[in-house]
Amino acid sequence: MMKDASLERLYSEARDRYAQIGVDTDRAISVLAKIPISLQCWQGDDVVGFERHGMSTSSGGIQATGGYPGRARSISELQSDIAQAASTIPGKHRVNLHAMYGDFGGRQVERDEILPEHYRPWLEWAGGIKVKLDFNSTCFAHPKADSGFTLSHRDHAIRRFWIEHVQRCRSISAFIGRTQGSPCMHDLWIPDGSKDATVSRSEHRMLLKESLDQIYDTTFVPTEMKDAVESKLFGIGSESYVVGSHEFYMGYAITRNLIPCIDMGHFHPTESVADKISSLLLFHKEILLHVSRGVRWDSDHVVILNDDLRNLMEEIVRSGHLQRVNFALDFFDASINRVGAWVIGARATQKGLLLALLEPTDTLRTYEREGNNFARLALLEDLKTMPAGIVWDYFCMTLGVPPGGRWIDAVLKYEREVLRTRS
Repeated sequence: MMKDASLERLYSEARDRYAQIGVDTDRAISVLAKIPISLQCWQGDDVVGFERHGMSTSSGGIQATGGYPGRARSISELQSDIAQAASTIPGKHRVNLHAMYGDFGGRQVERDEILPEHYRPWLEWAGGIKVKLDFNSTCFAHPKADSGFTLSHRDHAIRRFWIEHVQRCRSISAFIGRTQGSPCMHDLWIPDGSKDATVSRSEHRMLLKESLDQIYDTTFVPTEMKDAVESKLFGIGSESYVVGSHEFYMGYAITRNLIPCIDMGHFHPTESVADKISSLLLFHKEILLHVSRGVRWDSDHVVILNDDLRNLMEEIVRSGHLQRVNFALDFFDASINRVGAWVIGARATQKGLLLALLEPTDTLRTYEREGNNFARLALLEDLKTMPAGIVWDYFCMTLGVPPGGRWIDAVLKYEREVLRTRS
């Protein structure tokens, strides 16, 4: 992208303003440019996947609403859409796959039979556009998940099926990480729970613990793959009880040296996810963050730059351990242009990080230690009108993507020429 002399002049002025409060904008931009975000493949096709053998439509609490034209129907279409989204997101990022997105060649491949070869085409594609892959087990949308239970099911045969699936997913993750030369993050989320009053809470959690112990009995080299476990408060069909709660996985992760996955939409609407960061990083070497947006009962709206996101990113940067946090998007909206949704969410996440990096944290801490809470609050308020937007636009320009809202035209052009041609 060509340099914009007007934007460069505005950035110079913004840089001087931030320097007056002790903030180095060049450093903030440099740090932000090195932070990858894992883009979720399931935004592009409404969490349908590419299995070809009439899987159950039971969602396991996952439901994409809307029918906007242009849903990806094949691996090639999905790859094209992801590449288009990535072209308007500054920086180099990652792509997050679910197991049901393998290249099965139109054949029936059960989930306890998947192999690394089913994901080799994704690796070849990712290598071509210079991105890395992450991976997820798919423990939903399957007849053996219709009861609402998978790894915590009372039936040993059903538990064994899902244990085998997750074990294979971990092996595939290690294969991906080894092949791409970068650790592949494997995240495990299960939909297990009940819609109404549940008496056997302890029983299902004991069964889940036994299943997980079998799964994680096999270890892999951390330079190839990393394991994360993801909790949830409730879901569609599991409003009253979720087996894999936050408390369950916190205990399990810390005693098994696993990475806790914190999804912003998997907690009570009034609960502060930001407040968890300082505690989590005291006890875990890394955390995985699923950046999402909860609206009432739904946990997976397109991410925007709201107070929840800003507060979360501030706590991460203030911790001084930004490098220990892994960022991934997790939302699916079928009511708007799906490519545009990716870009909105990714850029909002980056804006939240940039705002946190533009904070004069040392000065604020000094005020706090001195008991000068007036000055602390006053500076926090003044930051809200600092020219962060100019710094963001300059960041985009330096990384060769459209600043401001100019990227919207690129997505609309792609919609006219590609998405609208899909029946």
